[in-house]
Amino acid sequence: MSSEYIYLIPIIIAFFLAFNMGGSGTAPSFSALYGADLIKKDYIPALFGAFVMLGALLAGSKVVQTIGGAILPAEAMTTLLVSIILLASALSILFATILKVPQSTSQSTVFALTGCALYLEKLQTGKLFLEIIPTWFILPLLSFIVTYVAGRVLLKIKRNSGRQGFNTVRQRSLWALITLACSCYVAFSIGSNNVANAAGPIASMMVNELNLGAGAGSLFVPLLSVLLVAPWFGIGSSVLGGRVLQTTGKDIIAIGPQGAALIAFITASLLLVASTTRGIPASLVQMNTFAIIALSLLKGGPKDIASRKTITRLLATWLAAPVLAFFTALGLMALAGWAGLL
Repeated sequence: MSSEYIYLIPIIIAFFLAFNMGGSGTAPSFSALYGADLIKKDYIPALFGAFVMLGALLAGSKVVQTIGGAILPAEAMTTLLVSIILLASALSILFATILKVPQSTSQSTVFALTGCALYLEKLQTGKLFLEIIPTWFILPLLSFIVTYVAGRVLLKIKRNSGRQGFNTVRQRSLWALITLACSCYVAFSIGSNNVANAAGPIASMMVNELNLGAGAGSLFVPLLSVLLVAPWFGIGSSVLGGRVLQTTGKDIIAIGPQGAALIAFITASLLLVASTTRGIPASLVQMNTFAIIALSLLKGGPKDIASRKTITRLLATWLAAPVLAFFTALGLMALAGWAGLL
């Protein structure tokens, strides 16, 4: 294979990773619409993909920079290294999707980067330990607290005004529009954060391999990488998204339209702030699930939550998938080193 075609390998793997991220990200974006029966399931991937693209283009640059050079130095991003990082992350996400569990693509990618960086002894710990990892704990906790407090207020309002469920939301045009807007807002936030998991390493690799340095060309490359990667989110949503819609939308607890809109707004806002202020790759699915648990506590109490097998499966997969990405990346690096490719 000629040298120019070698560059296609990590790009194809990036498409595969984005494909899997699209399948995983569909649930936290559109489970509300799915539960409310406001839109045909076949239309969800196109809507999801369009707003992911907008989010990546308008608000995703800082996360691209973080993934592309804040954990492993950007100058170390060779074709082989990027291929290993993206493949390790993609396999861990595919593992979670097969189990019908929406997984944090950001955590898997960061763990894959960490595995490669440790092998090369080039791990940059500053942003990783001072910002990224603490944020992974803080954001789900914030999502839980804010949703719980807001949910108490919402429940009081509902008691005074009468209960409204998904079976009546289609007759309330205002709530239908709010639910639709919140779903698109979540997809936009996913674009601002998760597209970088594939686009960041690709951008750094292209700058290095093409010897662009710090000129105008290097500024265009991140945009090009986003344009290449983002459409595959919609394709992945079309093929894999239906597998995880059920898990977060209905298997944890049946939530009403107001609750669904509340969860979508809170979690998407937290993710967007993390993306645009500090460029932190964060987990929307974990924030989304903790918000759902907060509403579940308000409705059914702690005993109801503890008895649900879905929660246990989610937690186990959240731990297993990033660890799988880490050791896959580390193992592939060792294999490449043994073969004399590094």
